[in-house]
Amino acid sequence: MTKPKTLYPSRPILLVDDEEGWLNSFSLALRSAGINHLRTENDSRRVPGLLQEEEFSLVLLDLTMPHLSGEELLGRVAAEHPSLPVIILTGLDLVETAVHCMKLGAYDFFTKVSEEERLINGVRRALELGSLRREHATLKAGLLEDRLDHPESFRGIVTHNKSMRAVFQYVEAIAVTGEPVLICGETGTGKELIARALHELSAKPGAFVPVNLAGLDETMLADTLFGHRKGAFTGADHLRPGLVEQATGGTLFLDEIGDLPTGSQLKLLRLIQEREYLPLGSDLSRRTDCRMVFATHHDLEEEVGSGRFRRDLLYRLQTHQVRLPPLRERLDDLEPLVDHFLAESAGLLQRKKPGYPRELLLLLATYDYPGNVRELRNMLVDATSRNQGGIMGLEPFKDYIRTRHGSEPEFKGGGNTATTPFAELKTLPTLKEAGRLLVEEALQRVNGNQRLAAEMLGITRQALNWRLNQAGEKDEE
Repeated sequence: MTKPKTLYPSRPILLVDDEEGWLNSFSLALRSAGINHLRTENDSRRVPGLLQEEEFSLVLLDLTMPHLSGEELLGRVAAEHPSLPVIILTGLDLVETAVHCMKLGAYDFFTKVSEEERLINGVRRALELGSLRREHATLKAGLLEDRLDHPESFRGIVTHNKSMRAVFQYVEAIAVTGEPVLICGETGTGKELIARALHELSAKPGAFVPVNLAGLDETMLADTLFGHRKGAFTGADHLRPGLVEQATGGTLFLDEIGDLPTGSQLKLLRLIQEREYLPLGSDLSRRTDCRMVFATHHDLEEEVGSGRFRRDLLYRLQTHQVRLPPLRERLDDLEPLVDHFLAESAGLLQRKKPGYPRELLLLLATYDYPGNVRELRNMLVDATSRNQGGIMGLEPFKDYIRTRHGSEPEFKGGGNTATTPFAELKTLPTLKEAGRLLVEEALQRVNGNQRLAAEMLGITRQALNWRLNQAGEKDEE
């Protein structure tokens, strides 16, 4: 099956000149550089109508044309389409004319005899500007109106949290830019789900191709990403396309980018900057048009400081950066997540979804979730498999949290003195005062639930009630 040809940029570039020869030659130069989504027009009078009918990413205007000059069209575009970048082209190198056009709103000014590479680089810069302008407008509208234009793209992420909603709005704004995206977050926060949402929102016709870089050495990585030619090494008895090629017209998602071997970082930098790569055993470089999205749970700034990660690569990775909050920072999502994962678990086990007491949410809120949403899901799947029907019990969750938290005191230094909450106090509270403070703290941690507070303190519910009554009588005296 032939892969669909990808057009770049997503919105066409409009080239306007009354010279057909120049339109054809510059169109060919742009296509050779991978910029292939073009419209050409040799009658300037038709340009205002074209701009009303279709959205363009950039306009290149010849300055001297019959009917409507480039200067006249520039003024109209600047007034009617202020976010659309315009590059002026002319056969005369006149400084005064260039300054005048820039004042009218042109993004750049070139003579037609400029070096081809310089012209193409100018087009690329203008495309980036237009992309950033659209991104800013989308993000501003989304934040001011607190809306999502495509909530269906985030259907795989269960959340009611405001921080997560802000992440979704940002992802919507950057999805169409085509620039690299770095997704940062702890293990289990949903980085691949965000990457898939980015791919869906970009409306790219190609595939979403995920690659986990952890554990791949430099040779395996090069073969996995770039493929190899027949005979490239012993055992290479046939041509093998790499995952970069499979991601043509789509999105390449490189997970655990912080684990990338240092020798491979330079190859990835070239792939991002030049959009070129070399299959193993080949002398001819290949080009790619895939969108590149990266993810890591590492602090890459720290990795750069230790010399394990290239700073220039980090700068290229984080054109756009998305940070996903850990579950302990979005505990308001516990209830919808518990409901979702219990229903999912029941479906997997072909059982009826169990109910659960309200105390379960209070209990779960006392845990810090180093494995985040993935860990919570595993807890609920396991607890559902143990449930014999009816209301879900608290014991499996208590056992899990107790095992992870542990109960042994922590020690500092080489001595035998354990660190306690009283170590820094000059005078110790009495046993009665310490007991009252412990009860108050336990109740505060579980939002006043006496059953959970008693269990946290290791006493019975009746003993806790007695202590509360004693404290109440003391207050009345």
